Amino acid sequence: MPVPGINQDTVMSNILAVGIATVDIIHTVAHYPGADDEVRALAQSVQRGGNASNTLVLLSAMGHQCSWAGVLADDMYATYIRSDLLNNGIGLDNAVEQANSKSPLSCITLSQDSGTRCIVHYRDLREFSCADFDHIDIHAYDWLHFEGRNVEQSILMLRRIRESQYQRPVSIEIEKPRMDIERLFAFADILMFSKVFARHAGFNNPSAFLQDMHIKHPHIVHYCAWGESGAYAIDQHGTIYHAAALGGIDVVDTVGAGDVFNAALIDAEINGLDLQEGLQQACKLAGRKCSQYGFSGVVGE
Repeated sequence: MPVPGINQDTVMSNILAVGIATVDIIHTVAHYPGADDEVRALAQSVQRGGNASNTLVLLSAMGHQCSWAGVLADDMYATYIRSDLLNNGIGLDNAVEQANSKSPLSCITLSQDSGTRCIVHYRDLREFSCADFDHIDIHAYDWLHFEGRNVEQSILMLRRIRESQYQRPVSIEIEKPRMDIERLFAFADILMFSKVFARHAGFNNPSAFLQDMHIKHPHIVHYCAWGESGAYAIDQHGTIYHAAALGGIDVVDTVGAGDVFNAALIDAEINGLDLQEGLQQACKLAGRKCSQYGFSGVVGE
C-alpha cells in the first residue's frame, strides 16, 4: 500500500540518503582459495560501493532526483567516488570532507562456482554526524533514507526529523546486527531487513520474523529479503506478502543486490504500487543484478 505523505501523482521524487561510499576492488575466482593458496583471478574490477550510494544510483537511473549525505576523504579514491556519484546524477551538496583521511576500501572476492562473495572491509574515516545533518534542509526532500549504522548519531538525526514535523516517508535499511540498532526502528515509516539480520535475531522463518517486528512496531511497513526464497513484507494491518525470486538466472554477482532491492522498493512506494507489486518489482531487479556483474543495465525494460 502507498506510504502516506508522498504525492502519488508524481513519478519523480527528490530523495536524500545518508550513509557511506566506498571503493570496491573485486576479484572473480573460480572458487575460494584455501589457506596459503595462491590463485589467479579470472577478472578484476574497481567500482564505487556503499549501500546508500548504490541505492541512490539505481533510483537516479529510475528517474528520481537524488542526493547523498556522507563523509568523503581527501585521497585519490575519494576523487573516484566523487566523480562516479556525479556521473550518475547524485548530488553532493550535503557531503562533507575530512582532511588527511583515507576512503573506505572493500576487497571483494567473488566465487564463480557458488555465486557468493567474501568481503574484507577497511575503514578509517569518521561517520556522518548529526552536526553535519543539521545543515540540511530536509523539507526540500520527498523521501529520507538511512543506512542502519552509526546508531548514536543516527538517533539524533532521526529525532531532529521528528522534531521538525517532517511529514514524508523515512526508510531505514537494517542489514547488519549492530549494537543497539533496534533503537532506530521506532523512527522509521519503512524498515528494510536482511536475511542475515533476521537470522541473527533468532528467526529462520521470514514470516515469523516480520510478525514479531509488527507486534513491536505496528505502525511500520516491514520488508525482508530472503535470497533465493524471494522476499516478504508485512503491512500495518499485519498482512503478510511474499514474492518469488527471479527464476531462470545464473547467479554470478550478488554484490549490491540488496541495495538494488531497496531502491526498487522505494521507487514502488513513490509510484503508489501496493506491497505485492513492490515486492515483485524489487525481486525482479535484484535478480537481474545477481545475474550480471555491476549495475549497468539493471534498470530497463
